[in-house]
Amino acid sequence: MKNYFSIQDIDSLEQWVDEAIEMKKTPLADKNLGTDKTIGLLFFNPSLRTRLSTQKAALNLGMNVIVMNFTGEGWSLEYGNGTIMDQNTSEHVKEAAQVVSQYCDVLAIRAFAKLENREDDYQEKVLNSFMKYATIPIVNMESATGHPLQALTDAITIKEHKKTNKPKVVLSWAPHPKALPQAVANSFVEMMQQMDADFVITHPVGFELASHITNEVPIDYNQENAFKDADFVYVKNWSSYTDYGKPLTDDSSWKITENKMKLTKDAKFMHCLPVRRNVVIDDAVIDSENSIVIKQANNRTYAAQLVLKKILKNI
Repeated sequence: MKNYFSIQDIDSLEQWVDEAIEMKKTPLADKNLGTDKTIGLLFFNPSLRTRLSTQKAALNLGMNVIVMNFTGEGWSLEYGNGTIMDQNTSEHVKEAAQVVSQYCDVLAIRAFAKLENREDDYQEKVLNSFMKYATIPIVNMESATGHPLQALTDAITIKEHKKTNKPKVVLSWAPHPKALPQAVANSFVEMMQQMDADFVITHPVGFELASHITNEVPIDYNQENAFKDADFVYVKNWSSYTDYGKPLTDDSSWKITENKMKLTKDAKFMHCLPVRRNVVIDDAVIDSENSIVIKQANNRTYAAQLVLKKILKNI
C-alpha cells in the first residue's frame, strides 16, 4: 500500500482490525521500523485527536515528526493548472508537494470541505493534488469527503466492544448549530459495508448522503424506530448533500437523550469528538457507562500506527 486515501484502500478490514488490536498489547514492538524516517503532518484545518494520535503513532514506530499548520504558518496554495497567480495564492501545489517530498518520507494531510461547491469538494483537489505531485506516500487525516483513519478506529472499537457476532449498528444524524461536512459519515458508512453487522442510517428527510456512498444501506427517517434493539449508536451531524452544505434544520428533537438510548439493547454510544454537549447529546448519555467515546479516541493512535506500519514496510 502506497497511499491511505480512503477506507477502500484496506484490503481486508477484518485482518486490519485484528492486527490493530494485537498491536495495542505491545505498541513499541516495531520501534525500529521508522528509524531515520520522517513524517510530515500538514494541517489546513484544526485538530486535536488526529494530530496527537498520528504523532504518537509515528513516535511509537520510531519516526521523526514535522508538523505544519497552514492556517497560520504556510503560504496559501494554488491548485489549478494554468492559473495566472495574481490574486491571493502565493505558491503552487506542484512545487510545494515536491519540496516537502524532499524533507519527509511520508506525508499526512488534513483538509476539510469548504461546503461551497459540491463538485469541487468531491474532487478532493487538495489530497489528489498532493498525491499527484508528491513522490512519497500520502495519508488522509480527513479530507473534504472522507475520514478513513476515524473509520478504521471505529471498526476497531466496535470489534472490541461487540457482544454478538452480528451487532445492530445505527448511524444517527443529530442537530448542530453549524453546517458540517459529510466526511466522517461517508467513511463510517463505507467501513460498515465491509463489516458483518445489521446497519441502518437514520436522519431527517433531506440529509441523505451521496447514493454512491450509501448504496443499498437502509435509511430509517424515524430515529426512535431505528434505535430499537441497537447494539451501537454512532452519532454525527452532517449538512445536506443535495442542497449542498446547508444545515436545512436544527431540529432539537433529533438530539440524543437517555430515553432514546433506553430503546436500544443496552447500546454503546460512539462519537468521533469533539461534540457539543446538550446540543448533539445530553450530558447523561455521554457521561454514562455505555459511552465509549474516550476508548474510541484512544484507538485513533492504533489505527494511525497500523496505517503507517504498512506504509513503512513498503518504503
